[in-house]
Amino acid sequence: MDFQRAITVDELADPGTMMTEIDERLVVLVHVEGEFYCIDDVCTHDSGPLSDGELQGCQLICPRHGAKFDVRTGQALTFPAIRATTVHEVKVDDGNVYVKINDE
Repeated sequence: MDFQRAITVDELADPGTMMTEIDERLVVLVHVEGEFYCIDDVCTHDSGPLSDGELQGCQLICPRHGAKFDVRTGQALTFPAIRATTVHEVKVDDGNVYVKINDE
């Protein structure tokens, strides 16, 4: 897969999150501390939507059971989640945010 344009830089506040669909996959775009990240919109504990969760620094908290995920790495940081969620490559160019879906 190639990079797909997701949004303009101005469309997402810092800090902020936004759910979007890229190549038929629901993902969460995250803007925090001047950087953009993208992870699957899926809590690995119960498949809940991470996009509905609260962002605290670089941690996104699942609204269902409170599992925390590092938006930079996808790593599950707290129970009940024990598996990472998928991280997608992001690049910013000419005021646009692009995402390359990780199919692994």
